[in-house]
Amino acid sequence: MYPENYRYTKEHEWVRVEGNIATVGITHHAQEELGDIVYADLPKLGANVEQGKTMGSVESVKAVSDIFSPLSGEVMEVNELLATKPEKLNEDPHGEAWLVKIRVTAPSEIEALLSAADYQAYVGAE
Repeated sequence: MYPENYRYTKEHEWVRVEGNIATVGITHHAQEELGDIVYADLPKLGANVEQGKTMGSVESVKAVSDIFSPLSGEVMEVNELLATKPEKLNEDPHGEAWLVKIRVTAPSEIEALLSAADYQAYVGAE
């Protein structure tokens, strides 16, 4: 269920790093807990984000949840699809419904993130 080549945060974000670009999204577990997602507030292009700090939010019929940046860097791309189809976060959270792409400025930060197995154990214990 959780792709092995992704890393995860305890706040339920995933990140896939390719070179110095990190694609970020919310996990299947996060979208399940939130329920029907109706809005995604994402950072602006060019914004600087910091590991562990809020970079946006996701709103569902149940609640508004902050999105925390898994890595520090500059927002290079924002998933425009989510502006008109936020429900994609429920349908394909680990694929088409990524949130942002970040140019990573501190690659060593990835070491602090969970592996797929560790994340699965973490959500199993929650």
